[in-house]
This record gives sequence, structure tokens and C-alpha cells, in this order.
Amino acid sequence: MDFGLYVGTVGTSMWSSEDLGQSWARPIDAGLYLECRVFSLTTQPAYGVSVLAGTDQGVYRWHGAEKRWEHLPSVLDEFPIWSLVQSPHERNVLLAGTRPAALFRSEDAGRSWTRLPVEFPPHCRAVERPRVTQILFDPHDPLAVWAGVEIDGVYRSTDGGRTWAKRIEGLISDDIHGLAVVRDNGRRKLFATTNKGLHLSLDNGESWQFRQLDSEWQYTRAIVERADGQGTIFLSNGNGPPGSTGRLLRSRDYGETWSDARLPGELNSTL
Repeated sequence: MDFGLYVGTVGTSMWSSEDLGQSWARPIDAGLYLECRVFSLTTQPAYGVSVLAGTDQGVYRWHGAEKRWEHLPSVLDEFPIWSLVQSPHERNVLLAGTRPAALFRSEDAGRSWTRLPVEFPPHCRAVERPRVTQILFDPHDPLAVWAGVEIDGVYRSTDGGRTWAKRIEGLISDDIHGLAVVRDNGRRKLFATTNKGLHLSLDNGESWQFRQLDSEWQYTRAIVERADGQGTIFLSNGNGPPGSTGRLLRSRDYGETWSDARLPGELNSTL
């Protein structure tokens, strides 16, 4: 099986580390253009922890033993793939989100894709064309999936990602950057990050509450629960896009309170 750390970059392709990040390599002549833009990564544990990359040139699968990338030709070759995610419930199901905003579904482990009948606006402010920034499966509920769109709010599926509906009640911004779902003593808590701050939903995304951070900036981007599922969540916070400074916030109580995780060194942008 493949083990390692993988980082996708915007303009210098894919990098990997086999020593927990002490050193990094970018394989040359490995099947992926060296100036490729890589927007999203996912793994396929049922297939030996294969790594799939969503790029500006389609979907690629990493073959670790051979140190090469395999292009999986599909309709997604026509779009920058901003979000790519493996279903934790069905080994052959993946979802992908693109720019311009569209949602696609694969039921054969990424070999072919079908565009889903979801209507997104063709244009928006600031970033010109909306993009699907994150697709999130609930690891405990095979029917619950959410998608964040920059800039067009949150979309929810209640049938495993086949059909979708927009859910924005209570959001103070429809500029969605990231999503996270956690279980707090059995209660589902859904988080969304935006350019104007963090939001929480306690009713599966039906409605949202703004959560003021104890920070001089409310701008937030990535949010993720630690892999042990014990209530520790990390949230990136900064003074704008890309900003000139920022910090990593950490909650140890399922997102109720936050404190600075105190990364070493000075940050020169929002994380």
C-alpha cells in the first residue's frame, strides 16, 4: 500500500514526502505536467490508498510503486477540478466540483463521469465564475452530502449526492470556502467558512448561525477535524485573500471555543 504526504500546488504540480514532511520530491517525466495546477486531492482506501488529483487538465491517479501519474480521460478534462472526493460509503463513487461551477458523479472509481442536473449562476462578483470549493460526505450518514460554492452558498444532498438543493438561510455571506462535519455526543454539527466568518448549522444545513471569532479578523478558509474524531478542529484565519498575515485556530470542544495553535515562525498570508 501507498503511504505518504501529498501536496498539490497551483503552478508547480504535485509534491510528495515519504518521511513525514522532512523532505519533498516532485517526480519529473512522471505523467503530470510540471507546471500543472492541482486544486484537490482524495484517496481511495478500497483500492490500496490510491491518490487521485483534480487538476486543470483532468483527473490523475498516482501509482506509488511505479512513481508515475496515470491520466483518467473524461469530460472533466475540460474543467479545472476544484473539489474531488471519494465517497466513504461506496468504493466506486466519487464526486467532483469544477469552475465554472458544476457537479459530476463517477460510479466506476473515476473512469467515467456524469454531470449532475444542478443549476449554478454563470457569473459572480470578485472571482468572475463560481467554483465548487469543497464537497463533503458525512462519514456516518451515507445519504448526507454538502457542497460549498464560491460564490453561491451551500448546496445539500439527501440522497448520497445524486440531487441537490441550495441551503443559505442565515448565512451572512454566500462566499463559501470550506466545510466540516463533526459529531458532538451524537449531535451533528456542520461548519462553513466564508470571507465574513464562521457559520454553524445544527439542522443538517437547513439553516445557519454566524459564530463570532475572538479574532481581529473574521476571514476564514480551511476547516478540518483531527482524524481521531475526538472534538479537535483546526480553522485557518487571516486578514484577507491572500492577506498579509494569519494564524491557525484550534478548538478542543467541537468548535464551541477557539484559541491560537501558535504555529512556529511568521505567516505572510492567510493560511
